[in-house]
This record gives sequence, structure tokens and C-alpha cells, in this order.
Amino acid sequence: MSNRSLSSLFLEQATRVLVAVGSIVQAATAQTASQSRVVDGEWRAYGRDALGSRWSPLAEITRENVSRLEPAWTYHTGETAPEFAGRRRQRSLETTPLVVDGRMFISTPLGRVIALNPETGQELWKFDPKVDRSVGFGDFTSRGVSYWVDRRLTGARATSECARRIIVATIDGRLIALDAQRGTPCATFGAAGTVNLRATLRNKPEETAEYEVTSPPSIIGDLIVVGSAVADNGRTDAASGEVRAYDARTGALRWTWDPVPQDSSDAAWRTWIGPRAHTTGAANAWSVIAADSARDLVFIPTGSASPDYFGGERLGDNRYANSIVALRASTGRVVWHFQVVHHDLWDYDVASPPALVTLRKDGREIPVVLQSTKTGQLFVLNRETGVPVFPVEERPVPASDVPGERASPTQPFNTVLPALSPQRLTADDAFGVGTDDRAACRTRIAGLRNEGPFTPPSERGTLVYPSSIGGAHWGGVTYDPIRQIVVAPVNRIAIEVRLIPRASYDRRTTTDAAESRGPSPQYTDMRGTPYVMRRQFMFGPAGAPCSPPPFGALVAIDLNTGTRKWDVPLGTLGGMLPPGTPPDVAASLGSVNLGGAISTAGGLVFIGATVDHAVRAFDIETGRQLWKADLPAGAKATPMTFRGPRDGRQYVAVAAGGDGEVFGWSDAVVAFRLAR
Repeated sequence: MSNRSLSSLFLEQATRVLVAVGSIVQAATAQTASQSRVVDGEWRAYGRDALGSRWSPLAEITRENVSRLEPAWTYHTGETAPEFAGRRRQRSLETTPLVVDGRMFISTPLGRVIALNPETGQELWKFDPKVDRSVGFGDFTSRGVSYWVDRRLTGARATSECARRIIVATIDGRLIALDAQRGTPCATFGAAGTVNLRATLRNKPEETAEYEVTSPPSIIGDLIVVGSAVADNGRTDAASGEVRAYDARTGALRWTWDPVPQDSSDAAWRTWIGPRAHTTGAANAWSVIAADSARDLVFIPTGSASPDYFGGERLGDNRYANSIVALRASTGRVVWHFQVVHHDLWDYDVASPPALVTLRKDGREIPVVLQSTKTGQLFVLNRETGVPVFPVEERPVPASDVPGERASPTQPFNTVLPALSPQRLTADDAFGVGTDDRAACRTRIAGLRNEGPFTPPSERGTLVYPSSIGGAHWGGVTYDPIRQIVVAPVNRIAIEVRLIPRASYDRRTTTDAAESRGPSPQYTDMRGTPYVMRRQFMFGPAGAPCSPPPFGALVAIDLNTGTRKWDVPLGTLGGMLPPGTPPDVAASLGSVNLGGAISTAGGLVFIGATVDHAVRAFDIETGRQLWKADLPAGAKATPMTFRGPRDGRQYVAVAAGGDGEVFGWSDAVVAFRLAR
């Protein structure tokens, strides 16, 4: 799970940007509604519906009036209070609220589920699963809950206890069903309302923090399909990443699918080579799973197998890892898969949720999957077959020079659709604060192995760009079905990765010149391999990134033409900017970002995601920023929009909890509506 280690690494490092910045300154909804029964004013799942397009048909808020948006209410979860302290600086409020049946439902990092009045923010009920707050989970968060209705119940029984359920997967690996009206556990689900997700894993976690769940499960029919988040760089046989389906009524296990094939008759078995290859862990689905009930399919975005940066114990393509996999929802059997990275050596998880949309192309309507990747690619795949709708080709990439490693000789690239982010960083591209700083970055880049995308890790040190925080990251994409525009947030920060032979490794004495002139590096043991891994964000001596700005951007791809429609800097570095920074300079730098965007029939894109404490609205046709509102902390989350169930007005809501460090610290969910 890339975001486990990278989030903590970025948090540790990004505060050093302060010095650097000071120096720098010096209609299409019919199919969706029928499949997932979403009322147009509701937001019923993480991506609005099970398909996950993150587009709303609401149009009260438009490009013409969005400047009149103002705060409607703010709700505080209370988890910044002393009694919730624990290791609070590691926790991040990243929930995307649901609004369904007249109520709003949110989850907190500690797994607490809270029901609110969506028009006032008034608390209606709350449930506390008593997560151990002293555990140092790598990504201590919960990105939301799921909603299920028992459609067998009719008449008076349709309002009986647990006829409508909130499903939450807690950070410590529990699946819990709650009555949506009262917030009480459903006694007939699992053991008194709870299923233990750790109990049936092939590879058991060595410690509590090795196995987490951070994303809401997917609901398809009467099944709950749930993935997991695994600390995947500590050992070859990390906790396994099985995807499971559970009965929504009883909690009984219906099927299990392991992304590391365990059946020798599976065609993918042959792509895992070596005596220990099939005992490999991870390859888990920590992002959001999409579901297509009309086709009885769930779409699983999988991550890298363990460990991330050395694959000598798992040679071959490692099929099903780093893939979008279509499973038959009723059985868990593979229907098709498309691998976005072969034999991953870069921590290139499929972090973005897949979006299931309909594309009008060549006079036909084609059901497709949109899948953005950390490598900066946007793959558009036929939803029924997995065949690329826009051509993809296998291109030669560099070979590994590490003993025992065999990198894939080719990797997939789009041939028509443009990349979402730059694919190469050379010494001549180096950014710096003044001549000396830029010269240092140039020298550092020139000293690394750097042969373009997919240059394998090396003992010399390798420049990885796009890096393991993207390109596109877990924020994913939003799709406007009227205009056929895809919008994705991306990052543009490079990372250096170095493999250190275990026999010569001593952390007390292992240093190099780069450590003294940039953010602190991270070391991981990669037990079971001959190497220890060291990685570090690429910053110059003054603390500025060696990659040029914007450091983060919002990018739109027009699927009518297959071209980039616009590409604009996203956010600013906020409080890291010194007083008096000219607005145009601040805007040009952009911001490293984590979080997603949504789009609406009003022609707008809403997004938080940046380290500055703000949420913004952009014109989906031009990329022009039309509105910005201050928040109590960074919105490291994906917003949502809904129609008030009583007043009929359109609201936009976002979790603005920050992370305790770079994004600030808060426990707030903030809702906006148009001023009268």
C-alpha cells in the first residue's frame, strides 16, 4: 500500500518547503440512476453511486452564481479533543459524506460513524467502535461509509430495524453493520454486528498496523465487497490482500479472490516465477471498488505485490497485481483484467478508484472503465471486455542492473490520449532557488540512473518520475457525461530510490550527500530480499523541489477529441508562503495534493486536496478558477454535493480535517450553499 509509507514520508518532509518557498518568492445520468437507484439530489456512495463517476446532475450552482457560495454549517467530530489524543498527528479526516434518505452519514479516522441533518449539520446519532487510538496505523483514516437497503422487505417491514444499513470498514480490519435510523449494530450480521476481516487471510499480519481498511466497501445487490490496505514494503510475505464478498444481511462470507493466484490452473499463475512467488503478500485493493449491477461485475483496482522495490522473489509480470480486474460479482471469478504496470518495482499501485461511465464514440455508446494511474496514464477500457477503447501499446523500457532482478522489458502506454503528467525529468529541467540551488539539483539528477519512465531501482540510485505519489493518485477522476470531459488532480514531484545491499547496510553509518541537503529519507527493510530500500523526495539544498512547478495540477482530458483540454496549477502552498507573496506567483507554484474532484451539471469542478486550507470551483470548459473558500484545515478528501431533502437547495460539502501536520489539523466537515 503505497500511501501507508508515503503519507508519513511526505508529512515529515513537506514542512521543509517553508524555507524553499520563501526563497522562491523572494444527461447522461439515466443509466446510473436505474442501476443504483440514486435520487438526483442524493449522494449515495463514495463516487455518488456504485459506478463512481463523481458527477451530479444538480445545476442550481452554476458558473454564473458560484461566487455567491457561502458556508451553511460546520460540524466538528470532536476528535481533536484531548480524550481522543492517542497518536493524533497521524490521523486524517478524509471522509466523503453520503446523503441518502434525508440524512448525512460520515466516518472518522477512529471508525466512528455519525448521522447528521444535512441542511443544518445537527448531530442525530453516533456510533463508536472503540478503535485502539494508540496503534500507529500508516494511513490512519476512513474515507467513508456505504449504504445498503434490504429490498426484500416491503410495507411496514421496510422501516424495521436494520432494513436500511450503514456499512463501515474500520481501520483495524472490522466490517460493521449499523441500523441507519438509530446507529445501533445489526445483531444478525456477523457476531453482534461485526465481521473480523483479519481472521481468514492467507498471510496473517505480523502486527496490527500491517493490515488496515481505509476505503468504504462496495455494495452490489445483497453483497458487500471489501478490499484492504497492507503495509507492503516490509517483507516479501506481507499480509495478503484478498478481496472478499459478504452477505449484507448475515455477514456470511460468500467468496474470496486472491490477487496473487493460488490455483495453478489460473493462467496468471505462470506470471509469478520463483519458489516463493505464490507466498507473496499485498497486491491488495486499498482504493474504492466500483460495481456494475446490470452486468454483475465489480471492478477491483489492485496494488503492488510485496515488497514494492525488489521483485527478485516474485519474477514475471505478476498478473492481477497493479491491475484493474473485473470479477463476476455473484461468484468472485475473473472475467477480464488489464495490467497497468508489469512486475512493479516503483510502488505504482492502482490508487485511483475506477469510474464506470458511458462514452459516445464513432456513433456508438460504449460502457467503459476510466482508470488513471500514478504513472500519469489514463486508460479507457471497454467495461465488458477490458479492451482499450483508445489504443494502448507496449513500449520498451530500461532493464534492471540489480543482481537477481528482471524488470519487464515493456510497459503499457497510451498512443492517442496524452499523459496526465510529465513523463521525464532531465538535469536540464531542474528547478532551483537561484543559480546555486538549480546547479545542485542538476548535479543530483545527473548522478542518478534516469532513463525515462520505468527506470528500475538501482544501487547507484534511480530517479522515479512520475513518483509513487503520482501522476494521478488516490484522488482519482471525475467525468462529465454531457461534455465527455475527464478531470484529474496530479502531482509532479520526483523521488530518488536506492537499493542498499543488506550485507553493507548499517543505518547508523549509512548516509550520503543528498541526506544533508534535503528532506529526510525513508528506509524500509524489505525482509526476505538482499536489499534495504532508501527513498527520498528530490529537493535541492534550499529545500525547493528539483522538479519544476507547478508541483500539483488539475488536468482535463476531452474524450471527444482524445486531447488535453486544459492543465492548470492546483492550489498554493498556503501558510508556507511568506507574507506579501504576489497572488500570481503563489498560483503558479501549485500544491502537492491528496484528494479528489467532483463535477456537476452546472459546468463546475469542485476540489479541495491542497495543502492550503481551501476548497475551489473551476469552470470545466476552461479550467478557470471561479470560486475559493477558506477552510479550517486542508481538505485532504473528496467533496460531494446534494439537494437539501427539505429546502430543496443545492449544497457542497467537504471534510476539512487536514492531517495534523502539512495539511493542518481540524475535525471539521463544512457545507456550503448559495447566499439568498
